[in-house]
Amino acid sequence: MAGYFYEQLSNRRFSGQLSTITGRRRVVFILLGSLTLFFIFASLHPTSRDYISKSYYDLTTSGASAALKTSPPTYERLREYEKSLPQHNLDLPFPEGRTGRYVKFTNQIKMLGWNNVQNEVLMNAHLAYESKRAYVFQDYVWKADYYPWPESQFRENPPRTPLAALIAGPVAGGPWPEGDNAPRSISEPWFDVVCPQAERRIINTRDVKGPVRDAMGSAVFQHWKDLLLNAPERCIEIVPADRSEDGFPQTFDLWLWGSYRVLDLWESFSKSPVSTLLGSSPIVNSAVDRNEYLFLPRGPRPAHPISPNPYDRMLAMHVRRGDFKEACIGLATWNSTFYSWNLFSWLPDRFTPPPGGEWGSNTPENTEKYMEHCLPPADAIVAKARQARADYQKASPPGRTRALDVMYILSNDASEWMDALKQALRNDGWHTIATSKDLTLDEEQTDVNMAVDMDIARRAAVFIGNGWSSFTSNIVHRRLADGREAISNRFW
Repeated sequence: MAGYFYEQLSNRRFSGQLSTITGRRRVVFILLGSLTLFFIFASLHPTSRDYISKSYYDLTTSGASAALKTSPPTYERLREYEKSLPQHNLDLPFPEGRTGRYVKFTNQIKMLGWNNVQNEVLMNAHLAYESKRAYVFQDYVWKADYYPWPESQFRENPPRTPLAALIAGPVAGGPWPEGDNAPRSISEPWFDVVCPQAERRIINTRDVKGPVRDAMGSAVFQHWKDLLLNAPERCIEIVPADRSEDGFPQTFDLWLWGSYRVLDLWESFSKSPVSTLLGSSPIVNSAVDRNEYLFLPRGPRPAHPISPNPYDRMLAMHVRRGDFKEACIGLATWNSTFYSWNLFSWLPDRFTPPPGGEWGSNTPENTEKYMEHCLPPADAIVAKARQARADYQKASPPGRTRALDVMYILSNDASEWMDALKQALRNDGWHTIATSKDLTLDEEQTDVNMAVDMDIARRAAVFIGNGWSSFTSNIVHRRLADGREAISNRFW
């Protein structure tokens, strides 16, 4: 249970006040937050707690129900692919092979939702790249409650998914751009071969994070880069401080991701090959392709010529449902800002915590404002979709006509509430509507269903997400890296 409450605390997005909290005060607030969340979630049925935590950030899809009739994937072919990567060769010349330079982030988050993990994986890989070291990629390790299959069907405990099943690109062992001689990422098993324990320098985060604990993101990054770049050792393994010393012992931790301090990392991170060459895995792409028929427009023929590509006509919405009221109240209680890249001031729908609240408490009026953005009712969702469509069409380049008539709803809700929402959307001119629950997925695609939803939202012309969500933030990252205009990225 302790891991569950740690996770819930880690998912809270704290306001700008966070940067001023240090030392003993930080510990006090962690404890207070943990106790508060304990009483919130301990009062819920375990099934409800699971539903909240899964849907709030990493949003499962229709595969979860179908999975009970199947078995988890073995990934035998993908494992063989990872083993046979060309960089897994001791005889390669520097900067690879037995003389190469490597860094493994053993302190990476494990057993949390994929989107919390993805944030850190990408930034760690960017740090390794800038430090001229090969990044050591690791499996995604599931929190057992999140896995689409019941424990009786686990092939291993905790379940694991190869990184290359979720994403593609240099982070997962793919090549860097032509002419870039950076060392390619290697797998965790190969790290044990090329960097045996006796040849590793172990760096504990307790010995590094202190001077930059509350610094801007660029200063945190430079601090670590200087260390890794100047260290003479070939092999470095970064290990976490004990939780009694640091509740969030990651290199780039929650205190950074949940505040404005992360934003000055964007300039370098967005232009890094880690971002520009980040792709969806073949498994994810195959899932999107097999379900594309769901998005083919079914409405009347448009009055003006428009793109036949369904994604050019799609508005994707991240609609969190379930027993989320307590979670949203928690965000209001802690005066939380939006999360990570959702915080950019130049994106529409910016949210600033309203005045009048205090650290750990808020006014009823402010709480209501949070609820409007965190858990909008159906009529507000319909109105927001209408507004986003109008704004996007108004921003059409001269001489071009843009139309939005395809709707994809990222949600695991299959209740009568969702049926009513879809009908209201149809009444408002959305002729083609599909949800996560409509997807047909095989075993491997089910295992990466959260990445499937993300890729559909990435491809959509317009996306509306939840500003406090890491799931939304990762979609925004991909969309901005793809060159999407600001007006196409919206929040409730």
